Amino acid sequence: MTPRARPHPRRGTPIVGIFGWPQTTNEAIAAAWRSLGIQAFLVYPDVALEWLRAGDTAVGRLDVLPTVDGIEPGIEILGELRSRRVRVLNGVDALLAAHDKLLTVTRLREAGLPHPVTTHILRPDEAAEIAAPLVVKPRFGSWGIDVLRCETEADLERTLAAIQNLPWFRSDGALLQELVPPVGYDLRLVVAGGKIVGATERVARAGEWRTNTSLGGTRRPAHPSDEARALGVRSAEAIGADLVGVDLLPVPGGYVVLELNGAVEFDNAYDLDERDVYEAAAAALALPRDRDVDPDRAAVPSRSQR
Repeated sequence: MTPRARPHPRRGTPIVGIFGWPQTTNEAIAAAWRSLGIQAFLVYPDVALEWLRAGDTAVGRLDVLPTVDGIEPGIEILGELRSRRVRVLNGVDALLAAHDKLLTVTRLREAGLPHPVTTHILRPDEAAEIAAPLVVKPRFGSWGIDVLRCETEADLERTLAAIQNLPWFRSDGALLQELVPPVGYDLRLVVAGGKIVGATERVARAGEWRTNTSLGGTRRPAHPSDEARALGVRSAEAIGADLVGVDLLPVPGGYVVLELNGAVEFDNAYDLDERDVYEAAAAALALPRDRDVDPDRAAVPSRSQR
């Protein structure tokens, strides 16, 4: 990776650090916000304590590990930043509640929000408390990896036997979740500062029930209803998230909340109500602006790059 320029000299306007590791959306957010006059930079966790100071903002965007057995390193640093009076958006509790699907279930239940019935198992021979058809998924998951549909009890037995030695199952077990009948698409909302700032419908590819774009799904413009918007906002509030993705699946009479994503990937395909999604998010989060910011200035380097 090419070494990155330092965000220096530091101007009077506080820095907004996109706290995370290299990811297309993290880079795009930083660049888009700089074009709006915000001193926004991708700040790697290993240098965040050095580069961010009191009055700055850290937007926590740690993602799930590609191995789907936990969260990317550095989450504890967000707590330290907060103690140093850095404004932290998407703090430790919010990221944990978004990425740990068992915690997500608890928070959504406590808030009285519609969510598929879910149980947690630690062993492949553990009795399932949910009848088939159901879905087996990692406790920490994303991109549709190892999300498996079981139509019968025999399917479930075979699936659990097949995954029992995978690292994520050995580490955290699996979630069993009732299958909400797929309709070929779902609605992903981007919630920032308690407002719906972006949306898209994700359409499953032919022959696939999962809508993830990583599995060949496509996207189309969305026009979320007032009901969907309210449910998205309440879902973000349930986990205390400042910037989060909320996936809703249409069901007769409304929606159910399928997933929350603390490092939601989005771009201008999510523009909503004729407004740029990046600008809408910045406004909803009340980020400070400095019109003299150089939009081409790059992110803070990681310690290993200097």
